[in-house]
Amino acid sequence: MNGTDSPDIADFLALPDLAVRSLGGAVVWANDEFFAEREALVRPGEPDYSPATFGGKGQIYDGWETRRRRTPGHDSAIVRLGAPGVIHGIVVDTAWFRGNYPPEISLDGLRVDGYPDAAELAAREDWVTLVARSAARGDTRNLYSVDDARTFTHVRLDIFPDGGVARLRVHGAARPDPALLRFGPVDLAALENGAYVTDCSNRFYSAPQNLLMPGPARTMGEGWETARRRDEGNDWVHVRLATEGTIALAEVDTSCFLGNAPGEAEIVGIGRDGTAVPILARTALRPDTRHRFLPAPSAPVTEVRLNVYPDGGLARLRLFGAPTEAGWAELERRWESA
Repeated sequence: MNGTDSPDIADFLALPDLAVRSLGGAVVWANDEFFAEREALVRPGEPDYSPATFGGKGQIYDGWETRRRRTPGHDSAIVRLGAPGVIHGIVVDTAWFRGNYPPEISLDGLRVDGYPDAAELAAREDWVTLVARSAARGDTRNLYSVDDARTFTHVRLDIFPDGGVARLRVHGAARPDPALLRFGPVDLAALENGAYVTDCSNRFYSAPQNLLMPGPARTMGEGWETARRRDEGNDWVHVRLATEGTIALAEVDTSCFLGNAPGEAEIVGIGRDGTAVPILARTALRPDTRHRFLPAPSAPVTEVRLNVYPDGGLARLRLFGAPTEAGWAELERRWESA
């Protein structure tokens, strides 16, 4: 574990943030939020700050800040993840908190069925330590790796003894309950179903994981956009699907991208044995349009490569289909691995 931007543990940053509000994450409980509200912990985007901006309780911070403790103990906040998943690492971002940050933090995880209320969650004693009590620095993205293969639905951030945290990022791989997926076509590219981006050619303007987020993109910033290419190549994104399956409908959404949508797109699947499987031939795209395509029946795939020509931005990628029997077995195995 490490409380700094150390490159030896930064690989988990490429995985989705399971706690972010745009995925459905929520801060459901905190023992104190006197100076700044707990909900800021899971806001998308970077923390903001305006100096000498005061409200009725002091300087306004884009983060969660508790009062100064005058009694023993520490402060805590509980986050319900937007999607249950395996956690590989966390970021405790203390941006702009310089004289009022917590010098130490820890993180616990919990897996619970259903929708318990906040008081019940706070009172439970079966929380699992994911990050032991560790040093943190002010105005810093403090990174901590996690080594636990179990699935969690909630995390609890403890700060010692008090202070402010701007953002909590919980990076990992989603692990959906297979019972909730058996009632119709499955979006094999949905982040909440366990898919994630493994690599891309360019992420200059925005992150490729945005392509797999739930709901429609409301702005260009909620999609994936590359820099303008000045060579003969093309941009691409590689997606590990939720599990092995066949694709019956592909949706390539350029909503919100008007003068910067790709001219064309192509989707190539990759089978479990590495074989390339054509899904969508190179096809013209229109700006600000939700394109829906019906691929010809094909072999099952576990990954896809989406090529865009030559560059530009996309709002969402959806790949609806059906897991194979081996795919369903994989989903069941993951869910029961806790």
